[in-house]
Amino acid sequence: MERVTLSEDGLPAFPLDILQPADTQALVPALLDTRTPNVWVYRYTHPDLGWLLSIATHGEPGSNKLSLGGFRIAPAARVESPGYDNDAEAIGLAMGMEEKVHWSRVIRAGGPLARAHVSQLVGGKCVLHPTVDSRVGQPRDFQMLDWALACFRDFERASGVRLNTGQDLGHGVMSDGRTRSLDYLGRGFHGCVFSDTSRPTGEGNFYIVKGMLDALDIPLDRARIGLIGCGNIGDWVLRRLLDAEATVTAIEAREDRRESLRTELGADVRGADHKSELLSSEIDALVVNANGGTLDMATCRAIAANPRLRVVCGSENLAMPDPAGAEVMRAGGTVYAPTEFGGMMGYLTAIEEYYANHERKPFELSSMLEAAKRLESAGHDITMMVRESEFELSFEEAAEKTGSG
Repeated sequence: MERVTLSEDGLPAFPLDILQPADTQALVPALLDTRTPNVWVYRYTHPDLGWLLSIATHGEPGSNKLSLGGFRIAPAARVESPGYDNDAEAIGLAMGMEEKVHWSRVIRAGGPLARAHVSQLVGGKCVLHPTVDSRVGQPRDFQMLDWALACFRDFERASGVRLNTGQDLGHGVMSDGRTRSLDYLGRGFHGCVFSDTSRPTGEGNFYIVKGMLDALDIPLDRARIGLIGCGNIGDWVLRRLLDAEATVTAIEAREDRRESLRTELGADVRGADHKSELLSSEIDALVVNANGGTLDMATCRAIAANPRLRVVCGSENLAMPDPAGAEVMRAGGTVYAPTEFGGMMGYLTAIEEYYANHERKPFELSSMLEAAKRLESAGHDITMMVRESEFELSFEEAAEKTGSG
């Protein structure tokens, strides 16, 4: 690990610790089993206020690659969980983003600008561990984001890697009651984009579950679908599925959100304590979009034991704590599209906006909703190949074969 001491614009953005690949692999051993095991972490610590920003990237120093991934202000429940490590969190999320980049290359998804620059893209993630008084909406929120912006600028100087961040957890209206945090970041750093990536991500979720079910001869208007998580992405998926006349049972932890969806949509939305009941019910597919860890081993075993449940997808980050869960589901005859696959439209939207801004070209969010349709045919063809192989092939193996065909 390398220690660097610098400053910028009078803002104490340092000390900066740079974790080399050997450091990050020791911290997250699962890196060694990935296609791209080398990750660097640039860890910034505010010397007085205790803020911690971990910027993880697959971009080699001096490569001028574009490192992409949302800017996450770690939720209180997450940082208070046992064993939480901000660097490890950023690394794990960067690994997922690198997978999204890989799968978008394989199936040739995205808008025209992203497809033109895909060889320059690498996965990354920015995770900020704030103090209670600096979360968005609290008194020190502007001060904390100014510090983060200084860190972003210094990261590009120190690493020789470009940074692109988009929407993620922890953002909203700031303490002045009118400024949105993503807008503020976008005005302060060229690499921060602020389009609502949840809509294209949700659209990608909708199309992949549609394509996968179609490969199993189940049209949406006859499908029964479980949905876990009704935040910005899950809300969009729920509405699209209901419009397609699917029968949906949703799980949402927040009571106010449950009541809102029941009132507005007449949706069947239940509390988190109904998860086990949902997994054993008569559903054809499960779409996961909660805050992480939904597909734990017990859940994977319950899915595999349900003879009707044959499709699992979604875009939840860090959804599966133990990768062996994927094999449990495959052994049970369930086709599992990794959530990194289902989540690619969010990053593709951020990339499209980034390059449109830098190349002074028009950007329309509607173009990304149209681009999301690619996941329908991809989901269909990959699922068909898995089915025809009698599950000898995993979803990932089939995706590689269809992409090279």
